[in-house]
Amino acid sequence: MRNPDNWTRRGEWLELIPGKTILDADDRDAETIRWLTNTVGMPEKLLRRLTHEKKIQWNGARLLLALFPARPLGIDSIWQELEVLYEDDFCLVVHKPAGMTIHPDGRKGEVTLDHIVAAHYEGMGQEVAVRHIHRLDQNTSGPVLYAKNEWAQLKLDEDMRLKKIERKYIAFVEGNVRSSLSEIDLPIGKDRHHAQRRRVSPTGQSAITRVRVEEIYTGASLVHLELDTGRTHQIRVHLSHLGHPLLGDLLYEGSIGLINRQALHGERLCFTHPFTREYIEIEDPWPSDLIDLQNILRT
Repeated sequence: MRNPDNWTRRGEWLELIPGKTILDADDRDAETIRWLTNTVGMPEKLLRRLTHEKKIQWNGARLLLALFPARPLGIDSIWQELEVLYEDDFCLVVHKPAGMTIHPDGRKGEVTLDHIVAAHYEGMGQEVAVRHIHRLDQNTSGPVLYAKNEWAQLKLDEDMRLKKIERKYIAFVEGNVRSSLSEIDLPIGKDRHHAQRRRVSPTGQSAITRVRVEEIYTGASLVHLELDTGRTHQIRVHLSHLGHPLLGDLLYEGSIGLINRQALHGERLCFTHPFTREYIEIEDPWPSDLIDLQNILRT
């Protein structure tokens, strides 16, 4: 399903030109609903709401949808430099540095990625609610995807549930990972002996991590990783269980001699655009601490 190319944003409205088939239909309203559902792929929940609120309107041959109403940020804005990797009227992808959480957890005075995204919207004059689609651990760096309207949020949330959003990572781990390792399929549950940790557990939730070995060093390896599931600490738990904890990952007994945070970075984020259905691939360059770590390991 591919949405129409001929569309324009005008303030809070999205303007479309569906064509003569709908304009000339005996029951234009019913044909419009069918077209929005079957051709454009409008989320059913949003379609019901806009229909009820009379926010689907015709202006001559142009169909108008109120997709961009002003919304409160939902969180205080705190300005800090933000690295934007991709942005349009529906989506925002930004780099999250290591050491920063995505949303507040109650600690006084903390600055999170959501706070900084709020300041970005505010500075751009965009009245958009701050809604992240997925999360990264505090000490993992990488790209984070945000939805900028209800259409995008509904579509991207569904794609997350259906595992259609690809997250690709690199990690530096202890030991020499065997080149034959391509998949880790081990369930993950809570560790009853440690409130913050997770562990491989027969009664845990299904968890699948795909692995590709990139480089072998003395006592360490660089691996590429993809998640088929998104369990808490999944990569860290799986690799630690196999005897290859991430360098710098104290929680899972990784050594801290070469880097002071877990050596894990979201290198690439791939998703289908929620409106145009275009395949979007975002690369997030390695932070300097991981480049330095690789240089050390190579020598």
